[in-house]
Amino acid sequence: MTRRLLLSYLSLMALVLLALEVPFGFVYARSELNRFSHTAELGAVTLASVCEEKLEHGLASDLPQLARAYARRTGSSVLVADRRGIVLTDTTTAHAVGRNLSSEPDIAAALSDRPATGISHDLVPGGKVLFATVPGTSSDTVPCVVRTLYSLDPLAQKVRATWMALALVGLGVLAMVALIGFALARWITRPLRALECATRQLANGRLTDPPATDRGPPELRQLATSFTHTADRLQHLLRAQEAFASEASHQLKTPLTSLRLRLENFEPHLARCAQHSLGEAIGEVGRLSRMVQGLLALARLENSAITPEVIDLDAVVADRADIWTAFAGEQHVDITVAGTPAGPVWAVPGALEQIIDNLLSNALRASPPGGTITLATAPAPTDSGRTPRMAELHVVDQGPGMTEAERRRAFDRFWRATDAHHDGTGLGLSMVQRLTQAGGGDVTLDAAPHGGIDARVRFRPAQDARIRRHPVSRAGPPHLTRAGAADKEHGQAHLLDDGAGHRAQPDGP
Repeated sequence: MTRRLLLSYLSLMALVLLALEVPFGFVYARSELNRFSHTAELGAVTLASVCEEKLEHGLASDLPQLARAYARRTGSSVLVADRRGIVLTDTTTAHAVGRNLSSEPDIAAALSDRPATGISHDLVPGGKVLFATVPGTSSDTVPCVVRTLYSLDPLAQKVRATWMALALVGLGVLAMVALIGFALARWITRPLRALECATRQLANGRLTDPPATDRGPPELRQLATSFTHTADRLQHLLRAQEAFASEASHQLKTPLTSLRLRLENFEPHLARCAQHSLGEAIGEVGRLSRMVQGLLALARLENSAITPEVIDLDAVVADRADIWTAFAGEQHVDITVAGTPAGPVWAVPGALEQIIDNLLSNALRASPPGGTITLATAPAPTDSGRTPRMAELHVVDQGPGMTEAERRRAFDRFWRATDAHHDGTGLGLSMVQRLTQAGGGDVTLDAAPHGGIDARVRFRPAQDARIRRHPVSRAGPPHLTRAGAADKEHGQAHLLDDGAGHRAQPDGP
């Protein structure tokens, strides 16, 4: 911005200088030419009067000496012709004496008693001269004609010197404007740079260097004051929300766990007809516990400054498939890895494991016995186009699938299909979407070609970047039974039970 302000100042001043100096230069050159022509004409008139007097007194022999003296004094060349246009003397060349010049335009005009002044390219070979041709007019007839020729080189040098002076003055003014404009632009933009730095810090999670409120123009000082107040208020709200999330995580876990244990202790003392209701109550407490954990995890994720890093997608996919294979085998479901290696991608540290775990949990709920869950990776296409190149991960199941309307709503928090019968929380897909977007990607749910859901996750590729390998979590998949849910509460809080929103287990995202 400093450069743009400086260029605007210099451009404006350059236009002003051009508007003033260029017309002045042309006016000066024209006035100098007119003054020079007028002086030359007056001198020629005076000389013509003297020559006429010499001819009247029969002193024609004095004309050469008179012409040479005048030529030396004025730096010109002088030609004197009689009333018929015959040359009497010429200081330029002696061979011109006796020639008849009455046919030349300026001589003919002077013989007709009309002075002629102008610039000619023909009177002197290879040169441009100013001529002043005047008649002697002290009598009724024209006794003689005087032509004086002046070189225009001295006048041109004087005009060039004036143009040079104007250019130097303009450059000097521009240099002064540049210095003053640079100082002014720095004074104006310094608060803006401080605001930009403060905005970057605030976007990263904490404002450590607030902008000064006593520098720059009044409008920017007021803006800095408003920004600082807004940033302080926002940081206070964020700290309060983080404190709430931290405290709620500890304060809610203990009573929910205690409530679940107390309900389980009722089991030996209840009649058989109440056992089903007790089981559903315990299940709802577990679901509530997982929902609280999911909400707190989402709050921490949204309040944290997340920096994506380069992670090997293929290694994480292979690791999670290996961990989930044993659990899927208990439900007679196969997990296969297919596709082309996608290579390194940008993702939030730890996000790939959570994304794959949640999608696999959803797919496993939806898959019937004997079905197959496919994890397929695809690298970013090599052709260049307007669409950004993205690496892809597909998690495809063979369940009953979802309608288009359900797929559109699947990422809404707490949404579950109307025929949901499992204990999911409806937060898993929201977490998947948030984690994917934090790394610069996106996630969609499509209908699989042979039924089921194709969860497509797109990541920004990082083929030329250095891979930073994070330790892969070796925790097993979150179990879907009541005991497994309790184990997840205590030992696997980083893995969110999704409740996928599949139609067979329609819990929502």
